[in-house]
Amino acid sequence: MKKFAFLFFLVVASAMQQSIAQKTDSLWKVYNDKNIADTNRLNAINSLVRIYINNNPDTGAVIAEAELNFANSLSEGKGKKWAAKAYRSIGLSYHIKANFQKASENYLTALKFFEEIGDKKGIGQCYTNIGNVYADQSDYIKSLNYYLKSLKIREEMRDETGMADCYTNIGIIYQNQANYGKALEYYLKTLKIQGDLSDKVGIANAYGNIGVVYWYKKDYANANEFYLKQLKTCEEINDKKGIANCYNNIGTVYQSQTNYKPALEFYNKALKILKEIGDKQASGLCYNNIAEVYNLTLEYKTALKYIDSSLQISKEIGDINQERLVYQNLSTTYFKTGKYKEAYENHVKFKVLTDSIFNADNSKQLSDIKTQFEVEKKATELKIKSDAEQEKLKAVSLEEKKRQQVIIVAVAGVLLLVVIFFLFLYKRFKVTERQKVIIEKQKERVDEAYNQLHEKNKEVMDSIRYAKRIQTALITSEKYIATSLTRLMKN
Repeated sequence: MKKFAFLFFLVVASAMQQSIAQKTDSLWKVYNDKNIADTNRLNAINSLVRIYINNNPDTGAVIAEAELNFANSLSEGKGKKWAAKAYRSIGLSYHIKANFQKASENYLTALKFFEEIGDKKGIGQCYTNIGNVYADQSDYIKSLNYYLKSLKIREEMRDETGMADCYTNIGIIYQNQANYGKALEYYLKTLKIQGDLSDKVGIANAYGNIGVVYWYKKDYANANEFYLKQLKTCEEINDKKGIANCYNNIGTVYQSQTNYKPALEFYNKALKILKEIGDKQASGLCYNNIAEVYNLTLEYKTALKYIDSSLQISKEIGDINQERLVYQNLSTTYFKTGKYKEAYENHVKFKVLTDSIFNADNSKQLSDIKTQFEVEKKATELKIKSDAEQEKLKAVSLEEKKRQQVIIVAVAGVLLLVVIFFLFLYKRFKVTERQKVIIEKQKERVDEAYNQLHEKNKEVMDSIRYAKRIQTALITSEKYIATSLTRLMKN
């Protein structure tokens, strides 16, 4: 079963490598084709830089230099965006190799370019990168300042990926100050955002950071659970640096549980990868972890050899935090071998560096910076809220004006209809008046005609009655005639 799983892993790894090779070949083809638009060629070479920068920072830097030269060959202003990205990638290459001075120089140059073209996302990324450099040198005050600057820009842009990065970095500051509750709070914020975005790189880093907090709290079961989640995710995306960090973290869990053999195995697996990719800072940490295990197993000569390697790297790259841990380890080793003077001297060095990082003044300044940021953030939120309320009032006022205008138009329309109706009625009234006058005149003429006719009729009737009286007077009455006839017949 184990053999099958191993073969399956080899097949998957081979397929992933082949896929990456095909992708890089395709990108190189685009970049080398001068018939393709400059923007597409620059986009291709920038993608190549991102592929190489973490696993092979030297190669990534060489490609970034080619990107920079190409960007500079374009007309003024046209290539600034790509030049800024190239400087940032070169800075990241130096950063991985723990050359903090060169890293800062390139990050600051990139920042200048991004500011000139007004690229807020690029500005926020540079702030984060510069903050990381200061954090790696244990200058947490400057580091937090840059992280908060970056967070402010990311929140303005609603850049969730950038916000997650800032939460992680602020969590690390709290973790280094031994404020594990706050650290875990910020890491969980990061994990939620990265989960929502399905960003496997971000998810892996969040798992690792949460595991570290649980390790500091001596909750080794939870620590190992999150480290294994991180390892699985890193293997899925072939993140060599992430895989090395997982091995290193899992080694610390075994060491804390006094299981030294597997602890050494995981530390050595991590160290091998870190040497391959040239990550000096993480290599220095690994050397010191291995030395601690050899101290615990009483192999002091071997422990001193690894401590010396860690100390050289820490001094070379200026990693104060790692250097103080090396002095602590040296002090323990010398004490156990009976070299008390050397043990005391190294313990003093450890205390001096520890105090320089964790003194009360620094803690207060960190608190003040965070408080100032919260105050400024609150003021900005209040201003935004006030502006929003003003806009809302303006919108209400505008709506009210529109409503009043609608009412005025409606009233004016009604009044216009009333006036039109009134004019119509008035016109009808005038017509009716004229018709009434005509009718009255006609009636007067009819009445006059009637009166005239009545007079004539009266005259006619009077004539008829007069004639009838005359006729009656002249004609013998029928009764008289009848009486006379009766008398004659009797005779």
